[in-house]
Amino acid sequence: MHSVFHIRTIQPQDNSAIAQVIRDVSAEHGLTTDKGYSVADPALDTLCEVYAAAQSQYWVLVDINDNVVGGAGIAPLAGKPEVCELQKMYILPQARKQGFARKLIEICFKEARVLGFEQCYLESTAELKAALTLYEKLGFEHLESAWGNTGHGDCEVVMVKAL
Repeated sequence: MHSVFHIRTIQPQDNSAIAQVIRDVSAEHGLTTDKGYSVADPALDTLCEVYAAAQSQYWVLVDINDNVVGGAGIAPLAGKPEVCELQKMYILPQARKQGFARKLIEICFKEARVLGFEQCYLESTAELKAALTLYEKLGFEHLESAWGNTGHGDCEVVMVKAL
């Protein structure tokens, strides 16, 4: 059976759709724009351009009609550019529990290794229980304190994985 979803590199026409996915999933979990979460990122509506930067990449998960239902990306960690950061990993409810989060993250790991990164860092919150369980299964380890200067001060869960 063929999946009705597939993963591809972000394109300019995906900007508003992936921004809406991030806003919807954030609202679902009570992550508000007045806090230091991805949903408050001023570049949220221009992710294609943001991830066109060196050593950065973003992928979207799309349905059979090419509607964006999720995404994830990597970029050098602000303030610690030798480490990549897993960023903006969000999936709408209709595409969850089918292994796409794992597939997106594995694509991120593969590209990070190609780009020469040896570690992958992430910041999250305890509200995202399913994501944290997946990160732990994929080998991320909890850190005592945040690395770099992400500006996501309300993300109390910080993790890293050796690539």
